[in-house]
Amino acid sequence: MNRVCEILNIKYPIIQGGMAWVATAELAAAVSNAGGLGIIAAGNAPSSVVKEEIRKIKNMTDKPYGVNVMLISPYVEDVMEVIYEEKVPVITTGAGNPAKYIEKLKSIGTKIIPVVPSVALAKRMEKYDVDALIAEGTEAGGHIGELTTMVLVPQIVDSVSLPVIAAGGIGDARGMVASFALGAEGVQIGTRFVCSDECVVHENYKNAIIGAKDRDAIVGGRSTGHPVRALKNRLMKEMKALEKEGASAEEIEKRGIGALRNAVVDGDMEGGSVMAGQIAGMIKDVKSCKAIIEDIMEDAKNVIENLKI
Repeated sequence: MNRVCEILNIKYPIIQGGMAWVATAELAAAVSNAGGLGIIAAGNAPSSVVKEEIRKIKNMTDKPYGVNVMLISPYVEDVMEVIYEEKVPVITTGAGNPAKYIEKLKSIGTKIIPVVPSVALAKRMEKYDVDALIAEGTEAGGHIGELTTMVLVPQIVDSVSLPVIAAGGIGDARGMVASFALGAEGVQIGTRFVCSDECVVHENYKNAIIGAKDRDAIVGGRSTGHPVRALKNRLMKEMKALEKEGASAEEIEKRGIGALRNAVVDGDMEGGSVMAGQIAGMIKDVKSCKAIIEDIMEDAKNVIENLKI
């Protein structure tokens, strides 16, 4: 059996990305019920919100699920307490080091999978006895690193003995097969699942992704040290202008406060942050999570059969 499937007790080696404001219990349950691993995004939400989502998913699926924890969240300590209390099966982590939480998480049987953008961080995480790693390339939506998935995944695979899950720019069978060719044992998919029936984002958000062209998912905020990939719109132009003018990181980040919620909940496609990966240009429809996953798994067989080597 595939190591990722074995560790996580799932049917298919597909993990749904932990997208703040997007990855709710509804989406996560649909992915888990379809044989992947659904993820609830804690983002910067208070622990009470995270607890409510966890309670909700427990009523929607009996399959494994996970919670993505942003370690720079002001509520991270309270969120971790909820995760201990609820005995969450899996956590993925970003924006920080989960080392201080690992012993307690292990004691309740939680699997720990950090998101890493570099070989150095991958090696460090392996020393902490985590269960697997998500190697996320710069093609991803939201906060990103610098290396592409194509070069990052094999270098991390070569540097650790843990199972590696590829992320960034993956949305179909070709992306999954390519990731496995690079040495990954699973894939994390985000933007493709935004355009699913079960995803509760505003219809404008889904339509913006479906209408996106190949070069529409651009990066802003590089000067702050926390670059973000989102679709071109008025907000991104304003952010770029601020950077060009030499505005401080505080000014630029202030401009983005609340922008993701504005897009996801209110459907503001010009003033909101429409986070999406470069895969957006390939997404042309909305369908169920079950159809997305089953199509990827079925198409993968054809991709492998048709390889011209």
